[in-house]
Amino acid sequence: MNITVELTKGIEGYDEFIDLETVEDYIKTVIEDEYTSEKDLYMSLLLTNNENIQTVNRDYRGKDQPTDVISFAYLDSEEDFELGPYLTLGDIVISLERVEEQASDYNHNFKREFYYVLTHGILHLLGYDHIEDEDKKIMRKKEEEILEKHGYSRDI
Repeated sequence: MNITVELTKGIEGYDEFIDLETVEDYIKTVIEDEYTSEKDLYMSLLLTNNENIQTVNRDYRGKDQPTDVISFAYLDSEEDFELGPYLTLGDIVISLERVEEQASDYNHNFKREFYYVLTHGILHLLGYDHIEDEDKKIMRKKEEEILEKHGYSRDI
């Protein structure tokens, strides 16, 4: 299984925290560990600001406010989202401004908060959800396992 990740950084700054090659490697490793496919996979990640994610949140979720991450998962509709030889997992949009705010709010460093939000988005693409309490426990546990495995514990 090959994984293609299209990364777009639509915001200036954050270069000291965000290395796109490292982010891509992280995404591929998490997906390889958590998902098996006969087909090659494709997903996109847009790193943006609060203004742009607020527009996406309003237009697609009916919530007119910025958020940290939005995931558009396409796995439930495999036949509709094949892109040539690729199965499209979905799209993730992350506001780096919101990540920075949350890192401060939760007393984490930026890198830990970014990888938490990214992991959360990836798990949504892979079918995890947190609407029901039991599903939320499962997803939170999986997030912490992945973050710990990659050295992004709450302690950093």
